[in-house]
Amino acid sequence: MKNVPVILASASPRRKELLEQMGLSFTVVPSENDEKSDEATPDHICENLAYLKAKDVYEKEASKYEECVVIGADTIVWYDGEVLGKPADEDEAYDMLNLLSDRTHQVYTGVCVMYKCSEGKKTELFHKCTDVTFYPVTPYEIKDYIATKDPLDKAGAYGIQGPFAVHIRDIRGDYNNVVGLPIAKLYQVLKSLKIK
Repeated sequence: MKNVPVILASASPRRKELLEQMGLSFTVVPSENDEKSDEATPDHICENLAYLKAKDVYEKEASKYEECVVIGADTIVWYDGEVLGKPADEDEAYDMLNLLSDRTHQVYTGVCVMYKCSEGKKTELFHKCTDVTFYPVTPYEIKDYIATKDPLDKAGAYGIQGPFAVHIRDIRGDYNNVVGLPIAKLYQVLKSLKIK
């Protein structure tokens, strides 16, 4: 197992916290990729976006190191054949939360690990999917939550680890995946690459 510089290609404070929880030392270099994918299915969309983010940062940063790892990730909310991304404004946040009220949706996080090593570049790509079910949420509760500004930078207009947690009836799958990074699976991938 080797200690290798790790770069997180994301400005997400939640992903930063999750990597810290893993005990990893890393630097943050946010990707400037515009987060658009031509893929049609949620698994391919999130993996494609994670790959584009990792590639963007790898191309800028990898030349500075003999060996390094770049981690890109992207989380999408999928409901009824549609991607619910970050809301453009409070009205869109309201519409998303109202749509998801008393229903089950899927949260997909795609992860791309690019490893520059003596053998060249290795790329590992994977995703996790978690089912999330909301209790019925009243218009007043939705407006109250939107007033906190918490939903405006989150896919599907909510964060499971914040004040909206009181409206989550059920979760089937990896909780950290919904927060934004499935760290148990990521750990296994890093371990398979012999990275400490």
